[in-house]
Amino acid sequence: MFNPLIKKYADVLVDYSVKVKENDLVIIYSRGITAQPLVKEIYKACLINGANPVVRTSMDEIAETFIKYANEAQLNYIDEMSKIEVEKADVMIFIGAPSNIKSMAKADSSKMAIRSKATHPVLAKRLERSARGDMRWVIADYPTNALAQEASMSLEEYTEFLVSSCYLDLDNPTQKWIEIDREQKRLAEILNKTSKLRIKGDKTDITFSVEGRTWVPCSGNMNFPDGEIFTSPVENSASGTIYFDFPQNYHGSTSKEVYLKLENGKVVEAHAEIGNDFLQDMLNMDSGSRFVGEIAIGTNERIQDVTGNILFDEKIGGSIHMALGASYPEAGGKNQSGLHWDMIKNMKNGGEIYADDKLIYQNGKFVI
Repeated sequence: MFNPLIKKYADVLVDYSVKVKENDLVIIYSRGITAQPLVKEIYKACLINGANPVVRTSMDEIAETFIKYANEAQLNYIDEMSKIEVEKADVMIFIGAPSNIKSMAKADSSKMAIRSKATHPVLAKRLERSARGDMRWVIADYPTNALAQEASMSLEEYTEFLVSSCYLDLDNPTQKWIEIDREQKRLAEILNKTSKLRIKGDKTDITFSVEGRTWVPCSGNMNFPDGEIFTSPVENSASGTIYFDFPQNYHGSTSKEVYLKLENGKVVEAHAEIGNDFLQDMLNMDSGSRFVGEIAIGTNERIQDVTGNILFDEKIGGSIHMALGASYPEAGGKNQSGLHWDMIKNMKNGGEIYADDKLIYQNGKFVI
């Protein structure tokens, strides 16, 4: 069923999401070999556009083996090729096709924290170049049995879910994303006039300063599928409590029923009913991991169920997410960290958002 749509999927990623043009150096990263049909079509589309594509393929087991056997020096080592690629590439396309979502579930979280801290400069360089407009990038997935199982779906059901979430079932998905982009920009323009944001809900009452920060509308350019509006709040401003009812997945591990208390921008109290040790290890990763790097509102109404895949879950229509750790330069964020953990909260059960004390969002819907 998916095969006739692969070319359409590739063309939207290449021509709309990252707008590949002549002479671009395009690095195509594929996690897992299952995505070969999509990677091939992306590669071909890049060539047709006159670009210079390079394919890099990895396996789930490589990361697992690395964390298990690497010593501290190896955990901190960044190969020169990775540095060169992030400094020289015009476009990066990341395709996820995992064969085992839980391959890192029992990995040593303290070693993972060391590795995340070590690789942070590479991520920071990508975000920095992206914020300047020097490089475009997009993350997308290819349906696999592992992704389907995590979402409690058959492979056919998950494929249909992915196709629907990306609007690939439409004759012209690009036109739909252009329409979504127009509405996202309208909302972002309103939010960009806001100085204070307050979120209320179940066990939640938290306030952020967003003064001087930029709200970024997302409509298929860096994530595909997409559907969120985000900013990086003032680093020392988050104050209050927030409870995340959805399962919070990060690098193959899960924490459930996460409760956080923040003062002066920093998490001062944290607890998870399940996965608390992992939560604490991530919060203690580095000096920036207890600060908020992002606050966002999910707007993709075609995504309604938690799948265990953050690429989709953070876009759930009627949800918000708050990321601890690294912030986004394009939003004005300054927090540095090896962590960027998006935690998702359902807002359809009485949740409210206030912009400068004015109600703008209620029960999962904008009211402006």
